[in-house]
Amino acid sequence: MQNFDVVIIGAGPGGYVAAIRCAQLGMNTAIVEKRATLGGTCLNVGCIPSKALLDSSEHYYNASHTFKEHGIKLDKLAVDMPQMIKRKQEVVDVTCSGVEFLMKKNKIEVITGMGAFTDASTLEVTDDKGKKSQVKAKHFIIATGSKPNLPASFGYDQKRVICSTEALEIKKVPKSMVVVGGGVIGLELGSVYARLGTEVTVVEYGDRILPAMDKDCSKELTRSLKKLGVKFHFKHAVVSTKATSRSVTVNVEKRDSDEKFEIKTDYCLIAIGRVPYTEGLGLDKAGVKMDDRGRIDVDDHFRTSAANIYAIGDVVKGMMLAHKAEEEGVFVAEMLAGEKPHIDHNLIPGVVYTWPEVAAVGKTEQELKDAGVAIKVGKFPFKALGRSRASMDTEGMVKVISDATTDEILGVHMVGARTADMIMEAVALMEFRASAEDMARICHPHPTYTEATKEAALAALGRALHI
Repeated sequence: MQNFDVVIIGAGPGGYVAAIRCAQLGMNTAIVEKRATLGGTCLNVGCIPSKALLDSSEHYYNASHTFKEHGIKLDKLAVDMPQMIKRKQEVVDVTCSGVEFLMKKNKIEVITGMGAFTDASTLEVTDDKGKKSQVKAKHFIIATGSKPNLPASFGYDQKRVICSTEALEIKKVPKSMVVVGGGVIGLELGSVYARLGTEVTVVEYGDRILPAMDKDCSKELTRSLKKLGVKFHFKHAVVSTKATSRSVTVNVEKRDSDEKFEIKTDYCLIAIGRVPYTEGLGLDKAGVKMDDRGRIDVDDHFRTSAANIYAIGDVVKGMMLAHKAEEEGVFVAEMLAGEKPHIDHNLIPGVVYTWPEVAAVGKTEQELKDAGVAIKVGKFPFKALGRSRASMDTEGMVKVISDATTDEILGVHMVGARTADMIMEAVALMEFRASAEDMARICHPHPTYTEATKEAALAALGRALHI
């Protein structure tokens, strides 16, 4: 029996960062992970590998579509899919080994196996050979993340009907692919294959993509993806699939009507969201309660119904984002050490890594209107930027929303080149409750993409300079 101050269950971004911060604060710390490699879904089969493929596919797309205009000629351009997948895996391996190094550096005990509570102070760990061991701790942090939502009716077989995990391993560019769901994961992976030449069709039950983001962002990205060749069926639902060894037939119904049709395709990618991963944890034995959506119920300090057990990341309420989980992990660690940490969940940015990228922080225009808040809105298109024209990245815009009375920035929404990095200006300013006037008065370097942020703030004040 091993005893620790803190045991973290799950070695994804939330878990391993929580472990590092606990160790930094002097706690005897262990982390339990069922995978042979650390890093969780994000590093192994999520954020990191998908970004590797997104970058590779963007390089190919530019080589085949824009290099000639730049004065660069290529002969016999082709996709080497096995090499693309190999490079992706190399990126994953290096990143995961980096987490292993951090565990050793911070003297964190790594226990490999599936953890399950036997009571609120004891965790039983079963390794891949069935061997069981027990660990005790004063405090536990549950950071087990999430898994793809895969309804039985969709016929998920990991071969032709796939989820994001299998989509990262396809060794030959498909001729066609149906993506079920117009959210972040489906659009990112769908855009990878669309750039490589796959005919991609998105089936979305709602009336637009990215339903949680600002409508202007949805419109801008839809327009860009259509130019890429992506087809959309909005207000449609996939009701079933039928797969063979070489293809899959996807049965689609139009929402609110009797219209039905079939799409025969090489692959059907199910991307309708993720659900908390809590099976086999023995939460009932520990006295940990869940809410009506299958998430672990926590208070404002991430404490569960068991006083010594906390939960963070995808298993609790809020956006399923790696950086959210990290911040929550640090919060719990510092609170256990007697500090008084702070998180403003409204100011956690969200990013979609298509090209153009989508990034946002704060409230959407519709949320503010629904809440009856009087606002000012300023927009500035990327096509009006000299930097965008120079790089041929002219799609997208920046939108700044401020309070009509106080001028405080309430939301910033971006579509365009490098907006994943640009959004941090807005996050930093909003953390200090800056105004649109503050954003507009900051001198932005020329020529840069960030000038669009300054101009959007000026537009919110009614005095844009370049439109």
